[in-house]
Amino acid sequence: MQIIYEYHDVSSSDRLEQIVAQKLSQLEDRYQFVHRADVFFKTENRSDNDEMCCDIRLSMPGPRIFASTNAENFEAAISETVKDLEDQLRKVKEKMKAR
Repeated sequence: MQIIYEYHDVSSSDRLEQIVAQKLSQLEDRYQFVHRADVFFKTENRSDNDEMCCDIRLSMPGPRIFASTNAENFEAAISETVKDLEDQLRKVKEKMKAR
């Protein structure tokens, strides 16, 4: 799977990229039809402490899927975003089997 990283108002981080690559490789093992991931890291001014945002868009045959999470740190945001994507991928795979 090709992974593209973009940073908005955040300096690039090899550590964050390694975390994302590891989590997405686990998804790729279960859902081989995903061929590209666009990962966006950004900070937002919010009244709560959830200022770190991770957005991930997955490309595959058919419509793309997208998930976004705000958290206190990027690691938590990544984990929650990947969980949301996994739920969406499970539904897509079930629809594919039903056809």
